[in-house]
Amino acid sequence: MKKVAVIMGSDSDLPVVEKAIGTLKKYGVEYEVHVYSAHRTPAEAGAFAENAVRNGFGAIIAAAGKAAHLAGALAARTTLPVIGIPVKSSTLDGLDALLSTVQMPSGMPVATVAIDGAENAALLAVEILAVSDDGLREKLESARRENTAKILAKDAEISAKYQ
Repeated sequence: MKKVAVIMGSDSDLPVVEKAIGTLKKYGVEYEVHVYSAHRTPAEAGAFAENAVRNGFGAIIAAAGKAAHLAGALAARTTLPVIGIPVKSSTLDGLDALLSTVQMPSGMPVATVAIDGAENAALLAVEILAVSDDGLREKLESARRENTAKILAKDAEISAKYQ
């Protein structure tokens, strides 16, 4: 199975990124976590992206706040799917990071999840890997069935209470 790279622009992004790490662990997906900045370590970030396929990665998750150019900088150096997590900051509540991550030029796609949406970023990475891994796909399908059952149980409970 391919690995997922989880890259954050700063260690201050770690509380958000930990949700992605936990989700990858839940599905048994191997991962590596790094801190690379699009602005402060551009050579290291670029080298990581350029070598990601050779190093066994199947997707890259990139979390960054404020200017949030990390996902785009990585995407520019690899053909792997890159999933951006815009991280909420104190200045514009993450809107700056969301716009920086989602507004990529034609020919340079970056999938973008919600502000601080690390769990969905990891789930999207798992779905990408599951395209060629039936065991992983079955885990995803099982989790969806469990979520459906939980919601239907809550529906029955609340419906019964208010009828």
